[in-house]
Amino acid sequence: MANLRFSLLLGVQLVAVLVLLVLMALWPGPWNSQRVVGSIILLLGMGLVFTARLQLGQSFSVTPQARQLVTHGLYAKIRNPIYVFGTVAILGMCLILQTPALWMVMALVAVMQILRARKESNVLEAKFGDEYRAYRNQTWF
Repeated sequence: MANLRFSLLLGVQLVAVLVLLVLMALWPGPWNSQRVVGSIILLLGMGLVFTARLQLGQSFSVTPQARQLVTHGLYAKIRNPIYVFGTVAILGMCLILQTPALWMVMALVAVMQILRARKESNVLEAKFGDEYRAYRNQTWF
């Protein structure tokens, strides 16, 4: 059952990327340098989110849970790569859509990601103790 959920989650993420690609292509306005750079940033961000989810494997959860301490791949350098690269992807969307109000959404999401990371850190520290503290000292965000 867990493998099915994991596969469904990755499938939903791939569909979301496809929807974003269609939105990028159909969004009105000229393809200026801002849209091109935004498209590259969006695709890189989503690709890295997808990679981080694969590397996190069965440890992924919507709410903070301490199933296992994942420290390989992207997690060897960044404690919360899904949050970081998700925010990068939103930055790309802001550049593509060129809608000023989206910058407020991005700021709100960044604050939410910081708060989520803190909660997650507390849960992981409570379960893994010194092992998590050592990992936290060797990684960013």
